[in-house]
Amino acid sequence: MKPAIQINGIYKHYGSLHALNGIDLTIEQGEFFALLGPNGAGKSTLISILAGLISPTAGNISIMGFDVVNQYQQARQLLGVVPQELVFDPFFNVREMLRFQAGYFGRGPENDVWVDEILEGLGLADKANTNMRKLSGGMKRRALIAQALAHKPPVIVLDEPTAGVDVELRQMLWEFIKKLNREGHTIILTTHYLEEAEALCNRVGMMKQGEIVALDSTANLLNKFASKNLRLTLGDVALPAGIQTMLRSQEKGIFTFVLSDTAQIEFVLAALRTANIKVIDMQLSEADLEDVFLSLLGKQ
Repeated sequence: MKPAIQINGIYKHYGSLHALNGIDLTIEQGEFFALLGPNGAGKSTLISILAGLISPTAGNISIMGFDVVNQYQQARQLLGVVPQELVFDPFFNVREMLRFQAGYFGRGPENDVWVDEILEGLGLADKANTNMRKLSGGMKRRALIAQALAHKPPVIVLDEPTAGVDVELRQMLWEFIKKLNREGHTIILTTHYLEEAEALCNRVGMMKQGEIVALDSTANLLNKFASKNLRLTLGDVALPAGIQTMLRSQEKGIFTFVLSDTAQIEFVLAALRTANIKVIDMQLSEADLEDVFLSLLGKQ
């Protein structure tokens, strides 16, 4: 099988600004892949090149074997992109908008069964005949996700799909997207909710300053950067110098320490006892994808 997405040596320069610096990445068909990174890392630029919205300075990208520049029509047929922005046509109701979107890709009335499935799966069935202008913000977000899926693309890019949406939509969206992934659709997700990426994605790529700095399975990344978080409520105190290097964060009297093993718990507690600092509360947890993210990309 051809990879769902093949990225070879992609560069994108805007004058002296190097947005992408030699990205190489292969995403296989059927993967649920997370593309993570801080703002300005180059994720949106890479997605824009993938969707054919901008051209790379160098390199090439293909979708299931079709080059996104030289074979744009075939490549775009295979891709659905859910953008961050709420952009919609105010003159149509939801069902009309989905039919038009599918029609752009050559889908006719036979596609209505799939449109009904999307409407049901995203909780839009009772809004199918409602004008897009009259939808709430959350419903508009659902409609944009439905629009990206209208032509039933095998490769789906979700660019911050749950930013600013309610818990109900998140749960409904992920159940529907997981179903599509089980049926063979390839999913690429960008999100700042790292717990979503950890729960959903099989593999993770992390970007920083236009480069991929980590690429591995979610499980391997968590094992590679395995650590424990010790969260202590101490109040307004000054920490002993010997344990300050282990401190990850401090907020309102709550101190979070990163430990390489459980033996360091006693080291921290002993230092606090010596300094006559009382522990009000204590919690111990395993490292998660957020810890990996901070270790690789820095707290900024």
